[in-house]
Amino acid sequence: MSAFEFFFSFYGLLLGLSVAELVGGFARILHERQRVRFGWLTPLLAVFVAIDLATFWNQAWVFFRGAPFNPALLLVGLVIAGTFYVAASVTFPRVSAEGVDTRIDLDDHFWAHRRVVFGCVLAANAIVWILLGALALADPDWAAVWSPRLIVGVSIFAAGTATAAFAPGRRTVIAALLIVMAYTLWNMARAGAILIASGGWSPMTGG
Repeated sequence: MSAFEFFFSFYGLLLGLSVAELVGGFARILHERQRVRFGWLTPLLAVFVAIDLATFWNQAWVFFRGAPFNPALLLVGLVIAGTFYVAASVTFPRVSAEGVDTRIDLDDHFWAHRRVVFGCVLAANAIVWILLGALALADPDWAAVWSPRLIVGVSIFAAGTATAAFAPGRRTVIAALLIVMAYTLWNMARAGAILIASGGWSPMTGG
């Protein structure tokens, strides 16, 4: 087992728990849909968190596959994935804990918990940015990772997520959510275009 495989067996498990919590929260909401007012803010937030989780899975391959085994990296992975787990677990309400006659408004839930969710997403990303910054200071090859496009992207994501988390005005928060969502979807569309342009992949053939 390589150092990356050992690291990812731990890191991937923790990120997987976040995905399970997010999907499970949505499933619980569907189960109680008769007393749920869905709105659009919490579902959009859930999509944002889910895509960012997928992005972190990709980042693990890009940034950690050459890392040596070190307990400090396991601790970093624990903090990142644990922070994401908190965000995923708060995205949807715990409907099973509510009375059967209680109405649940997902837009109200968004406004009550958006600071925790956006704050945790921002914190998890910030840890990766700090790590990449430290690597860039130590190694010129890592400094090259900080391309102008990456710097602009980090700036958009950080400003948008921080605004969505802490801005007092509701219109400002919604605008920030739409901006970071549009940026996230643009990145996914760009990745899809690269995959299509490369011709996809060939099916595995048996011997």
